Amino acid sequence: MGRCVLDISKYEKDKTHHVWAPLDKGAGSVFILLTISGITSSETISDLHSFDDNPNELKNISAKYVWTRTPQNLKDVGHLRVKVFRAQGLASADIGGKSDPFCVLEVGNDRLQTQTEYKTLSPSWNKIFTFNVKDIHSILEVTVFDEDRDHKVEFLGKISIPLLRIRNGEKKWHALKDKKLRLRAKGLNPEILLECTIYWNPVRAALRTFVPKEEKFMQVEQKFKRQVFIGNVNRLKACVMDLVEGGKFIKSCFEWEYPVRTSFAFIAFMVGTYCFEPYMIPIILLIVYLKNYIVLSIVGTMYHQKEEADFAVDDDELDDDEKDKEEKKSLKERLQAIQEVTATVQNAIGTIASLFESVNNTFNFSVPFLSWLLIIVLFVGTFVLYYIPIRYLVMLWGVNKFSRKLIRPHSVINNELLDFLSRVPDDETLWDCRELRMVAQLHDDKRRDNRRKKQS
Repeated sequence: MGRCVLDISKYEKDKTHHVWAPLDKGAGSVFILLTISGITSSETISDLHSFDDNPNELKNISAKYVWTRTPQNLKDVGHLRVKVFRAQGLASADIGGKSDPFCVLEVGNDRLQTQTEYKTLSPSWNKIFTFNVKDIHSILEVTVFDEDRDHKVEFLGKISIPLLRIRNGEKKWHALKDKKLRLRAKGLNPEILLECTIYWNPVRAALRTFVPKEEKFMQVEQKFKRQVFIGNVNRLKACVMDLVEGGKFIKSCFEWEYPVRTSFAFIAFMVGTYCFEPYMIPIILLIVYLKNYIVLSIVGTMYHQKEEADFAVDDDELDDDEKDKEEKKSLKERLQAIQEVTATVQNAIGTIASLFESVNNTFNFSVPFLSWLLIIVLFVGTFVLYYIPIRYLVMLWGVNKFSRKLIRPHSVINNELLDFLSRVPDDETLWDCRELRMVAQLHDDKRRDNRRKKQS
C-alpha cells in the first residue's frame, strides 16, 4: 500500500516523537511513535557455565569509576552486573501443574531476559547480565513470567532492588512479590537467587542527580481503581494532617496555652528575626538533619511501621476491571468521561502525596547517599550565601535560565530542586523495594512472641 523513509539523525535522542509519516505515491500516511534509545548501552547476557570470572577484569571496571577519573566520561555513572541463578516455589500456570518460566531484568529503559525453562516450578537459568548505569537512583526490577504457546505471558512474581542498596558479591535469596509489590506472590513461598555487583562513581552520580530524570518509555496506562484512589487520598490525608498539627503547634505558641513554650517561642522569634541572615536557611535545614540522624542512631530506623495485613485486598475488588468487561458497550461509553476525570484526580492526588513523602524522606536518611549529598550542598550553600550577596546569586540564576536555550538549544528547562526530589523515593517506592522476611524467620518471630507471652 505504500512505504516511507525516516532520517533518524534529525530526531532528538531519548525522547518519544509523535510522527505522521506520508507514504509514497499518495497512499496516505502512518502515525509512528519513534524513540531512539540505547545508543551508548553496553548491556550483555552471558551463560554462567561458560563465563570466565576474571579478577583483573573486575579491577579494570572498578578503576574506571575511581573519583580521580571523574572528568573522563561524566555520563558513565556506573556498571551493574547481575547473576541470575535459579528460582523455586513458583506457582503453576499450566494445566499439568507446571510452568514455563523466564526472567526479565529492567534498569530504567534497559530490558534483558533469560531463556525459558519449560515444565518446571524450579527453573535454573544461570545467566549473568551487565548494565550500563546512567542513574544511580534507578531500580533493578526482576520479574518472572510464564510463557504460553500463544506467546502471551502470565505474571509469577517480581522484586525491586534500588541500586544503592546492592551489596557487592552477596548471593542471596529474594522473596518474590505480587504485582502490587506488597504481599508474597502465589506459589509455595516463591523466591529467586541473585548475586549483584555494582561499581559507580559518586561524583558523577551526584552531578547526575541534579539533571532531569530519564523518562521510562514503556509505561502502563493509568486507569481508575477504587483502591488506588482511596490509598492516594489516605496518603494525602496523612501529609495534610502533619501540616495541620504543625499549624496547631504554632497557634498554641501565640495563644499562651503553655506559658513556658510560648515564652521560649517568643524569645526565639525575636532573636531569630533580629539576627536572621540568608545563610542561616541551610543551617536550619541542617538542624533537621541532625535531629533525624540522632533519632536514627537511637531507634535504628525511620521507616513507617505498617502491618502486612494493611495491604491485603479483597479478591472481589481486584477483579472489578474484569467484571466491567461484562457490561454493555453503551454503559462503557457513558462512563468513559467519568473515568477519565476520576483517573486524573486519582493520579494528581498520588503525585502530590509522592512529593510530600519525597520531601519528608529527604531528611530521614531513607536514601543515605541523597541525604549526605544534600548535606554537602547545604554546607556549600551556607558559605556561598555568607560571602556572596543574595541579589547577585539571583541575578546569576536569572542569566543562567534566560541564556540556557541560546547557548544550548537542545537543553531542557528544568528545576534542579524538583529533579533532586524526583530521585528521593516516596513511601510507596520504599515499600515496593522492601524485602519480605523468609518463612523460617517468620516462624522464629512467632516462637519468640509466644515465649514472651508465656513468660509474662
